[in-house]
Amino acid sequence: MTLLLAACTTTAPTGSAGPSPGKQLRLATYNTSLYSDEDEGLVKELQGDSAHARKIAAVLQQVRPDLVLLNEFDFDEGHRAADLFQQRYLEVAQPGGGEPLHYEYRYLAPVNTGVPSGLDLDNNGSVGGKGRERGNDAWGYGLHPGQYGMLVLSRYPIDEKSVRSFQLLKWSAMPGALRPVVPDTGKPFWNDAVWSQLRLSSKSHWDVPVRTPLGTVHVLAAHPTPPVFDGKEKRNAARNHDELRLWKEYLDNRNANWLCDDQGRCGGLAADARFVIVGDLNNDPSDGDGRQDAIVELLEHPRVLRYATPTSKGGEETSLAYAEKGITRHGAPQHATGDFGPRSGTMRLDYVLPSVGFDYVGSGVFWPASDSPEAKIADGSDHHLVWVDVR
Repeated sequence: MTLLLAACTTTAPTGSAGPSPGKQLRLATYNTSLYSDEDEGLVKELQGDSAHARKIAAVLQQVRPDLVLLNEFDFDEGHRAADLFQQRYLEVAQPGGGEPLHYEYRYLAPVNTGVPSGLDLDNNGSVGGKGRERGNDAWGYGLHPGQYGMLVLSRYPIDEKSVRSFQLLKWSAMPGALRPVVPDTGKPFWNDAVWSQLRLSSKSHWDVPVRTPLGTVHVLAAHPTPPVFDGKEKRNAARNHDELRLWKEYLDNRNANWLCDDQGRCGGLAADARFVIVGDLNNDPSDGDGRQDAIVELLEHPRVLRYATPTSKGGEETSLAYAEKGITRHGAPQHATGDFGPRSGTMRLDYVLPSVGFDYVGSGVFWPASDSPEAKIADGSDHHLVWVDVR
């Protein structure tokens, strides 16, 4: 009955002003692809007239979430990119969008991508280098510090003193961590000296408490590494698994003495706290190269609200078009959240997972059918915005 009710109450955000203020919340995640291979490149793009940024802003103006995580939004120390995007794009009515959109509160912080580790993390015999070789030896793959960063936007106040970040948490600190092994030799891919220094999070993991009319909501934000672009040792698949597992441990282990944030506070989330897990989690429960048990454990976690999977007409249409070419999904075609080209097809990688304690109202993926007017603004990224309404 719950699933049937959920299916019946799913609504489309197109042209909507969003949920009624104070009565319910619209929670969202959006991988915006607002990144540059050059340091400060996103700032320069946003200082001009970025057609890409206008499409991203237009989608946000259509959906109008109360809380949203933007993945792949480059971080800069002066927060200039975030300022420019807010002032020149979100707060200006965009073609195909809606009314200007203002977020009074936001959270952003440094991430591991592009930060040199000083170690030979790809085991190619050298440290650093140029291009991809330099990126492979960063704490998280990136060509400059802050590439593929994260940005939380909120209509409601953020309790910044209580924010927890896990950028520096060591991978080896996690009990039972999946240390990659070279299958041909049976030996660890990294020696003990390197393994003991590795950071778990490829970008960062954040717990951002937001004071909403429905009480404090902990926004659990992350963007785990893709489980590809590695070798036989599958180091990225193992890292993606354990980055996802970090949230499971955070929900399960209130007193875990190994689970220490960058401020030195240890332990997981309080048992009575409400939360929403958001992000491009780079793991499809039915398809792709990820270790799918990690995402399934989150979807089925007893603290996570069960609700009908968000759907879209555009995702279904695109998935079925790939199927005609022999690229099929094992998962439902309407559940896809992104189009990753003829080699991978469509996948469900983007998630909004509210906690129990909320009532589900509706959800969706902003991926209109190709013949819809809104399709003109939906191609700003290879991912699509996912939203969930709760009360």
